[in-house]
Amino acid sequence: MTPEEETARRRTALRALLTKPLLTVENDADRLALVRQHIAELRDWLTRETGWRLLADAETARLFKTVPDGDDATRPARGRAGEPFGRHRYVVLCLALAVLERADAQTTLGRLAEGVLNSAAEPELDFAFTLDSRAERADLVAVVRMLLEWGVLRRVAGDEDAYLSATGDVLYDVRRHVMATLLVTARGPSTIGATSFEERLAQLVAEPVADTESLRNQAIRRRLTRRLLEDPVVYYDDLDEAERAYLVSQRHAIVRRVEEATGLVAEIRAEGIAMVDPDDELTDVRMPEQRTDGHVTLLVAEHLSTRSAQDGVALEELRAFVRQAATKHASFWRKGVTDPGAEDGLLAVALEKLTALRLVEVREERVHGLPAIARYALDTPVIRGQ
Repeated sequence: MTPEEETARRRTALRALLTKPLLTVENDADRLALVRQHIAELRDWLTRETGWRLLADAETARLFKTVPDGDDATRPARGRAGEPFGRHRYVVLCLALAVLERADAQTTLGRLAEGVLNSAAEPELDFAFTLDSRAERADLVAVVRMLLEWGVLRRVAGDEDAYLSATGDVLYDVRRHVMATLLVTARGPSTIGATSFEERLAQLVAEPVADTESLRNQAIRRRLTRRLLEDPVVYYDDLDEAERAYLVSQRHAIVRRVEEATGLVAEIRAEGIAMVDPDDELTDVRMPEQRTDGHVTLLVAEHLSTRSAQDGVALEELRAFVRQAATKHASFWRKGVTDPGAEDGLLAVALEKLTALRLVEVREERVHGLPAIARYALDTPVIRGQ
């Protein structure tokens, strides 16, 4: 194998981990094998450039990624149909994991449901949860299917749809060694003395404070590299003074190392940096995208790119814009887009995508374009030749 081919395979392994930080032999056999072949180089690069830990064995590979911003709500867990997890479903997920931690090597969906019900009924939790309605059973099934995707559970017999319709049960193997890799914290939860949720969460992810200039620079470089890998756009205005100064002085070196390791390409503008994936793989939200929602999002982005970012655009004005677009493109879009109130749902999906891509911000009933949205502005077309 040539050095170029070896570099390409190592890059593919790193991209696999960035796309899916938990690989299992059942769901990702080829990618897991590739990661294990290059484990030493991958671990060295990740430790040096990001500070993320990487563990791998014959059955799993786990990259312990940390998010740049714990308050970022644009990347929720999603169900099979793409619906985002809400607070209720997240609580069910946490309770299910707590039940599975104490479960036998095998369990059923019915027993898991009973354990979640008992945990939800604890007086100090104050969480209303029953299985009387199909919607609440659907929350539990969505959680179980996510655990199956992660590899925490392995289906032995049965199907979740039967449980959802109250006509059957499902048997699972509980894979504790996979479950043990899920929690990503800077310190053990049992070592935290704070009592409020906000304080406990802050202490869980707080990193040690560097006490030398060399270690401080290392910490800054790691934070910047994480943001370049995880965030759609890194704006200079979002960085603190030390981070901004370091990125300005070391931009070429940091960007080059990320490009060489991942195959991403830097798009550098006066306002910040975006790492673009030519293969369109390392992203949660794609743009442009086909079909109705993708077209609406592109039209809204184009509209906002021509407006003042400081003043923004009122949501009501955008609703009117989407209504007009729906009438104009009704023959190409899905059915119902011209129904009364349909513009609300279309606009909500578009703004969710644009916010996740760091192209807009919604503040006080107005939408403000961020600098990167300028790439969607259209100039007056010029016809050359015949």
